[in-house]
Amino acid sequence: MLSRFTKLTNVNGKEPEPSARTESMVLAQADAIQADIDAANRLYTEVKVRLHQRLLEEINLTAIEKLPPEAFREQTASIITRLLKAERVQLNQREQAQITTDVIDEMVGLGPLEPLLKDPSINDILVNTHRQVFAERQGRLELTPVIFQDERHLLRIINKIVSAVGRRVDESQPMMDARLADGSRVNVAIAPVAIDGPLVSIRKFAARPYTLDSLVTNGTITEEISTILQGVVQCRLNVLISGGTGSGKTTMLNAMSRYIDGRERIITIEDAAELQLQQIHVARMETRPPNVEGRGEIRQRELVKNALRMRPDRIIVGEVRGGEAFDMLQAMNTGHEGSMTTVHANTPRDALSRLEQMIGMAGLDLSSRSMRHQVASALHVVLQLQRLSDGRRKLVSLTEITGMEGEVVQLQEIFRFVRRRTDSDGTVHGEFRATGIRPRFMQEFQTRGIEMPPRAFEPERILG
Repeated sequence: MLSRFTKLTNVNGKEPEPSARTESMVLAQADAIQADIDAANRLYTEVKVRLHQRLLEEINLTAIEKLPPEAFREQTASIITRLLKAERVQLNQREQAQITTDVIDEMVGLGPLEPLLKDPSINDILVNTHRQVFAERQGRLELTPVIFQDERHLLRIINKIVSAVGRRVDESQPMMDARLADGSRVNVAIAPVAIDGPLVSIRKFAARPYTLDSLVTNGTITEEISTILQGVVQCRLNVLISGGTGSGKTTMLNAMSRYIDGRERIITIEDAAELQLQQIHVARMETRPPNVEGRGEIRQRELVKNALRMRPDRIIVGEVRGGEAFDMLQAMNTGHEGSMTTVHANTPRDALSRLEQMIGMAGLDLSSRSMRHQVASALHVVLQLQRLSDGRRKLVSLTEITGMEGEVVQLQEIFRFVRRRTDSDGTVHGEFRATGIRPRFMQEFQTRGIEMPPRAFEPERILG
């Protein structure tokens, strides 16, 4: 490989020091190897796309879709073997099996994204044009070797995603939210809003729903906090889950919902269906964007209003973003205790401020005091989640709402996560601590026979 490169000299025409020469040659060699890898990837992608196009010309998709998966794969593999011979492409058995899998993914799946979608360790897939695909594992982003042949190839996969849910994406409607068959949430942006090429973000749907026990295992909460959260659900307290993007709000909502009594009627309202409730009596509703003529849009607020006519015991809104916040709080105040929702905010106090702003978006002429009174009387508990610098997600604050004092909603923090230090690699060290405040809802816990350890609320006690 070193024979590719000319002799290295410095600016004075002298031969560089041995260490400098060796380092420069190693870097040049690495660049050449990477160039060879990129060329091989491009060639492989070209062959794969060519085979895909030939297959579509040769096979009857309607007939072949009725075959069992194994028979479909066998027939496709035999056709691919014949086409490879015709193309004079020399592959060993392992490479041929891989290209067969990839071509089938192109036909019935999402092409190059299929291996990432099947990888259980990946939470998010982020496509930055056809040249770059990132994946998030354990809270950290990494560049994957996945690429698309060109922009048209990526657009074909995008159209397959959005058409499956009856939507479209084009220059007149360049942004779109959709979901995959397994429930994974997809956001798409294409030209003219995406300058360098199509952008795709996929938030994968967990195959196995999280439980509070699994959140204890991965350190998001502790055993004592888990017991509190179970009691909060069983006592039908109204909960607001707050946090930033990717902090685990929906995961927490799913985990807590497992402790809802199976005899209750639950209605869920979401922009894109992500909740995985395990109860039998669940009615799910989802918003609808406007059609080509700009009509037919159904927003969360209309769904919340409609849900009130459907005899719900609890209403769960995936995330409040606008005027539906007022209707949600009204529902909590009028006999639908135990309802839950999430909001984007950085602290419990910010979460309440955002709710106040959203009530204003409902177009009602309410004073600030009236809005805050609605919030204080409807909600009981605010859970603040945060994604730390090391990628781990933590419940950083469990706060109780105790009412109004003057013009201010009163909050009292029950548990908090205290950071101690952060390593150079971003790893955060800390512990969960009790603040020493005994929550008012403990009386309801006692009424329902929910027991807490006697020392659970001792001041500055380290939990777990």
